[in-house]
Amino acid sequence: MKTRNIFISCLLVLMLVATFAACASSPKQESTGEYVDDSVITTKVKSLLAGDDFLKSFQISVETRKGVVQLSGFVDSQDAVSKAGQIAWSVKGVKSVKNSLIVK
Repeated sequence: MKTRNIFISCLLVLMLVATFAACASSPKQESTGEYVDDSVITTKVKSLLAGDDFLKSFQISVETRKGVVQLSGFVDSQDAVSKAGQIAWSVKGVKSVKNSLIVK
């Protein structure tokens, strides 16, 4: 009976360690917390872009990975490119912005 309890305890500890290892971040994969943070950043940037009278008519895609925001799409002026970049930088948690917007 005592051996059985030790075996079950060791098994539970191994399962706990495996669970933490599976949720850990790696260079190629982000953790659950990072994913949620990135989703919040993406939502805030999209909301600010949609609320801006100058930029709301453009289709600007926003993707965020580990705090790096990437903007892509087409706009009709360099001013729109700059303004979209400034808006992305204004969101808390943004580490950098890759502005891949193209002027038509």
